[in-house]
Amino acid sequence: MYFLLILGGNFVNLKRAQYMKTIAECGSITAAAKKLFISQPSLSQMLRQLEKEIGTPVFDRSISPLRLTYAGEKYLNAVDRILAINSELESQLREIREEHSGRLRLGISVTRALQVMPLVLPAFTAKYPDVTLELTESGSATLEELLQNGSIDLALAALESTSTSLAYELIEKEAIGILAGRHSNTARRFVSGTQLSLEQIQGDSFVYLAKGHSSRIIQDKLFRRYGYTPPVLLETDSLEVGRRVAIEVGACMILSNIYVDDYVHQRQAEFFPLKDFENNRHFYACYRKDEFIPRYVRDFIQITTQALGRQREQDLNYKI
Repeated sequence: MYFLLILGGNFVNLKRAQYMKTIAECGSITAAAKKLFISQPSLSQMLRQLEKEIGTPVFDRSISPLRLTYAGEKYLNAVDRILAINSELESQLREIREEHSGRLRLGISVTRALQVMPLVLPAFTAKYPDVTLELTESGSATLEELLQNGSIDLALAALESTSTSLAYELIEKEAIGILAGRHSNTARRFVSGTQLSLEQIQGDSFVYLAKGHSSRIIQDKLFRRYGYTPPVLLETDSLEVGRRVAIEVGACMILSNIYVDDYVHQRQAEFFPLKDFENNRHFYACYRKDEFIPRYVRDFIQITTQALGRQREQDLNYKI
């Protein structure tokens, strides 16, 4: 398939455009040839032919790794647009041809995956048995980056709906507070559910989530606002590890209310909503605005929203 590229008035082969993009990403012809499973001489010849057609070098070969020239940057920018248009066209045609098959590259945090996937997958796979699900588990900030650079199709994450290039669909609102183990000073001093500010927390160490998690982003902002630097008991990339350590050791942790479950209550830990703090990071399904969204992706969002809604109702009825 060919598209007309404004640069030089040439027609650009999509395969060749992808090859040039791979060279730019790898920084060398040899590495790109290996990744593309073609010979290095063939790829070099293709590059020379391209540069002959457009009349100027695409890469500066005097340095390593290879660097795009100004013309190369313009070429690759145009290539990215062409590949995006082609990808959208292919998605639309595939949706028309095969409404119930495809691939969903989903990004979600490990902890949220524990909540969401057992609830959602039975209904989703029953409806779309021919959709392949590829899971990427990471922190919310990383997932947003992966979504923007096209590495995943859909992110379920706690985010602020601020990016102009992404569409956000609210799945669940979250409230942020302080989880305190029952042996902590905070749990002994205050009645569970009391709204607290960080100024009222004294003598307790904190468990930190690693950078990239939405709770860590909120925590860092709060600590900077109050000039608060509590002792750090542990920093972990796992919310579940952090939560259990805080509860068992008698430490504190900045956490969303959605993780206050039966385990928290059974261990007699306490949760204190943050006072004078409005949380703007909620659980969203988000995807790129400029891309076609297949029906099975939209249904995955709907099934997730309904399943979590039913789960929260059950939790509420159980507590009552």
